[in-house]
Amino acid sequence: MEYYTVVLRSITFVLSLVLCPNVFRAQGASIRGQVAAKGIAIEFANLHLERTSLGANSDSLGKYEIKNIPAGLYTIEVSAVGYRKVKREIDLKTDDHITLNLELTVDEFSMNEIVVTGTLKEVIRSESPVPVEVYTTTFLKKNPSPNIFEALQNVNGVRPQLNCNVCNTGDIHINGLEGPYTMVLIDGMPIVSALSTVYGLMGIPSSMIERIEIVKGPASSLYGSEAVGGLINIITKRPQHAPFISVDAMTTSWLETNLDVGLKFSLSKKVDVLTGINLFNYQNSIDNNYDNFTDTPLQSRISVFQKWNFKRKDNRLLSLAARYLYEDRWGGDLQWTKQFRGGDSLYGESIYTNRMELIGQYQLPTSERLMLSFSLNQHLQDSYYGTTNFDALQRIGFVQLTWDKKMAKHDLLFGLASRYTFYDDNTTGTSMVEMGLTKNTPSSIWLPGAFVQDEIALSVKHKLLLGYRYDYNSYHGHIHTPRIAYKWSVNDENILRLNAGTGFRVVNLFTEDHAALTGAREVVVKNELKPEHSWNANINYLKKVYMENGFFGLDASVYYTHFDNKILPDYDTDANKIIYDNLNGFAQSKGVSLNVDYNSTFGLKIMAGGTLMDVSVNAEGRQERQMLTEYFTGTWGITYDFKKYKLTLDYTGNVYSPMRLPLLSPLDPRNANSPWWSIQNIQATYKGFKHFELYGGVKNLLNWTPNRGNPFIIARSFDPFDKQVAYDANGNVMATENNPHALTFDPSYVYGPNQGVRGFIGFRYFLQ
Repeated sequence: MEYYTVVLRSITFVLSLVLCPNVFRAQGASIRGQVAAKGIAIEFANLHLERTSLGANSDSLGKYEIKNIPAGLYTIEVSAVGYRKVKREIDLKTDDHITLNLELTVDEFSMNEIVVTGTLKEVIRSESPVPVEVYTTTFLKKNPSPNIFEALQNVNGVRPQLNCNVCNTGDIHINGLEGPYTMVLIDGMPIVSALSTVYGLMGIPSSMIERIEIVKGPASSLYGSEAVGGLINIITKRPQHAPFISVDAMTTSWLETNLDVGLKFSLSKKVDVLTGINLFNYQNSIDNNYDNFTDTPLQSRISVFQKWNFKRKDNRLLSLAARYLYEDRWGGDLQWTKQFRGGDSLYGESIYTNRMELIGQYQLPTSERLMLSFSLNQHLQDSYYGTTNFDALQRIGFVQLTWDKKMAKHDLLFGLASRYTFYDDNTTGTSMVEMGLTKNTPSSIWLPGAFVQDEIALSVKHKLLLGYRYDYNSYHGHIHTPRIAYKWSVNDENILRLNAGTGFRVVNLFTEDHAALTGAREVVVKNELKPEHSWNANINYLKKVYMENGFFGLDASVYYTHFDNKILPDYDTDANKIIYDNLNGFAQSKGVSLNVDYNSTFGLKIMAGGTLMDVSVNAEGRQERQMLTEYFTGTWGITYDFKKYKLTLDYTGNVYSPMRLPLLSPLDPRNANSPWWSIQNIQATYKGFKHFELYGGVKNLLNWTPNRGNPFIIARSFDPFDKQVAYDANGNVMATENNPHALTFDPSYVYGPNQGVRGFIGFRYFLQ
């Protein structure tokens, strides 16, 4: 009860500051009007008076108003996503109230996207002190994928990492850091974490996405403890922006079938509803590497998403969104059926996932901009990994109140947040032995916190952002995460940013590391695990070049992250064990990243990037490269529009340098390092029909799979229960005639997908 009392009093205190009646009414001129393009209202256009702190954003009807302007001569600047900036001079006298409607024109080469992830405020990307990468649905359509996990494979510095050859669990690496260091948000809500990072990412359909914003580097001062290596914010479509009906259906030569259906309707003049249904089905057992195991797991998935948008007085925001996901997936022996689930005659990994999410945003009816956000989610996992049963339940509740306030040169953001996480499973991670009896002890973690951020306009070209967050973890106590950022707009074509911050993370082994569940290795937690701490610094340079026949952009970054108490799985000390402990030393991640973007007036578009990275562990005077981390990653996307024929060609791909792989013994014949490898795709899209598009192409053109150059990928797939493995007196595996390499069953030797070349075809239908 004390916790609830403290939170309630804190919220009441903040509200009392802004709900007090205004004693004095400021005097001055005002400008109001509408921002539009060819008669269509533009939402979230940014308007400001140059050399002042006065400005506004247009609402859903394109309307805006700037109040309390002193008399004088001003230049008003207007900018919006995908439109050219417009400037107008205006001479205001005291108490003038002028109506000024502004017309914008489309700019195909604009980089003025509105972003929210870097600072929790809607700002133009080029104006944000924090570098934010934006990927729209246009990017996702270049290589259509049934889920967000696969869709990110062509983002520079971001690598979807598969962690199991059997069930294809995965996570997302940013700049070489493992998946648990990446925070995944939906509409700014931290609901994809811990248990849901394993399979939840693969259940997010691309059809519900409006855009994806990615921040590389720490964001813990705004988003909390998991945003250590970076964050991915999946922003869902707004009902008012979605088409009336949309259908996207695709199938591949492997018989993977994906269907997305969207429907928008109005319940009344004030309520718009968007419904999205995603169905994915794959029931074709394929074994191209001849180990009698499925190359990719069979899956059946349904995801239902609905978002409600309410029109309120003064265009204040109120939206609710909910999603339900059910997935049944299994991989393993080709002869496996559900009657063998949990048995030791045929090996299979069978996972049932039930997930529910609720997200809401409510702008309080006050003169100040107060936003209340909340999310609830429940994740149920019923799974068997051979004979190992893993049942888990996770519930997360999150609420946050933010106050957005501008004062002279200060753009302030205050926030109160609280997060509750309940977790229970049937492993030793949630059990305790008392008086000789094993007792179930699920974890309940409260994480209340407060944060403040001040973006200071030092001058027209210089901005300084200072941030600080305080959290109290009910298990680990006080958490402090400061942040600093600096932006120098040298001119309209050159921007320099510097960012630094800290991070804090609590580890849950069984939800974050799939290797702890599958295979024959014994899991050993050497000592009580302490939370990890990190600090990061990065420098970002953005260059824009406008040419007669197009636009060229360059985005370069240098980064460094230092970790204390880092927790890593040790595969090397004992081939029969995975040993977890806090690192007696430190770990670091450093590198250089470069993105280039070219858009021409004649139909050619090129996006390409590369990242050089060094991720290492320093312990007891030795430095060693981290497992499953590449030195170099590169991505590209080349698009050409044949406008005359209404045909678009897309060529996308990625390339990865070698990485160190986990071997089971000195006799293990598999390669200790992966080779250079690349996944490349080509697609053609025909847009000659009204409301209708046809697309098709080939995925994995090079037919690359990890078994190339290896005698096998899954160790001892013919003996998955280790019934024929012999051990010596110390418990070590012995080399025998049946087991000459002294191995046990192990599916964790994985660094890329097992799916080879395959064709795909699909269509899109949309009606506005």
